[in-house]
Amino acid sequence: MPGFEFFGAEERKEVNDVLNTGILMRYGFDVQRQGIWKSLELEKEVCKTFGSQYAHLTSSGTAALTTAMAALGVGCGDEVIMPSFTFVASFEAILSVGAIPVLVDVDDTLTLNPDAVRKAITTKTKCIMPVHMCGSMADLSALQEICAEHNVLLLEDACQSIGGTYKGKKLGTIGNAGTFSFDFVKTITCAEGGVVMTNNEDVFTKCDGFTDHGHDHKGVDRGADLHPFIGYNFRISELHAAVGLAQIRKLDTFLGIQKRNHSKLKAILSTVPEISFRSVPDAEGDSCTFISWFLPTEEQTRKFVAAMKEQGIMAGNFYWYDNNWHYIKKWQHLKTAGTLYNLNEEQKQALLNLSTQTFAASDAVMSRCISTAISLLWTDEQMEAKANKIVEIVKSIL
Repeated sequence: MPGFEFFGAEERKEVNDVLNTGILMRYGFDVQRQGIWKSLELEKEVCKTFGSQYAHLTSSGTAALTTAMAALGVGCGDEVIMPSFTFVASFEAILSVGAIPVLVDVDDTLTLNPDAVRKAITTKTKCIMPVHMCGSMADLSALQEICAEHNVLLLEDACQSIGGTYKGKKLGTIGNAGTFSFDFVKTITCAEGGVVMTNNEDVFTKCDGFTDHGHDHKGVDRGADLHPFIGYNFRISELHAAVGLAQIRKLDTFLGIQKRNHSKLKAILSTVPEISFRSVPDAEGDSCTFISWFLPTEEQTRKFVAAMKEQGIMAGNFYWYDNNWHYIKKWQHLKTAGTLYNLNEEQKQALLNLSTQTFAASDAVMSRCISTAISLLWTDEQMEAKANKIVEIVKSIL
């Protein structure tokens, strides 16, 4: 799955270009950097590869989400609808701009349930934020329809689905803005980094300034820049961008291997009638970083997990239902508003209300779900051995 599995001479070459100049910052030092602008080069590659008009790099995927929301005008008092199954960065970013995360159920796509989204719309809803989890996509047609009907924004958290598509368009380029994470375990890695993609020039300009203390980047040097609004330091470094530049050029290779291994693994798992698979709104567009599958009951799924752990072979298989980082069930710090600083009162009350909110529909899905990460390095023999072991254990507990 992650690009770090394919580190090589290409990454070293790009990083050494930067080290040879000694200029690690993405802005300024024009003469000393000797024409080396890795961040700008990577942003151009992002636009070319994914088909967005504009791309702006950030220091992380979390920073990309925060930046995108700020640029879209999401702020204090606004509600952002998000799924109950995601990574904690999704609600962290919403809270960081003063907005209110409204969590709703997922369905067997493992992403936002459009019916649950409709029921959650209020006069305060500013944005719907689908999270394309585990390589596959939300039902974007249904969500676009809801956004149009209620005149709200669509922000794609595509951090886990780099290279995926929906009806021929790359995930992350379909909404008003979209984000990727380039952290160490993503399909493309910069070690740390992220990007905001948009087709709106105004949104891009605001992202560009927001991530660099509000600099408008119109001066002849940084000291001559004006500051039309307050920003923060969410800049990526040239070293991180250099790694990403080598990685993005390998994306088609990554996706090809993932899809091949995913297909072979699914074929073997499909021999067990009791195993079912996540729904994928556009099967051709699945980036195949994971294969996510279900057993009939929670009890059977827990027996499978216990057996895998007992044999020391659970690594690479994820039971999100008990995971501390990815599902509402274990987010006690969110449900108790456990921050180091005071939230605004509306935010705080909304979080405390989560402690009594139930997510029965999500529980019914997530309690039976296993996601198996697809490695880029598997040999056919290794992949088959892994799949056959899963099948053996599943049969033993049914």
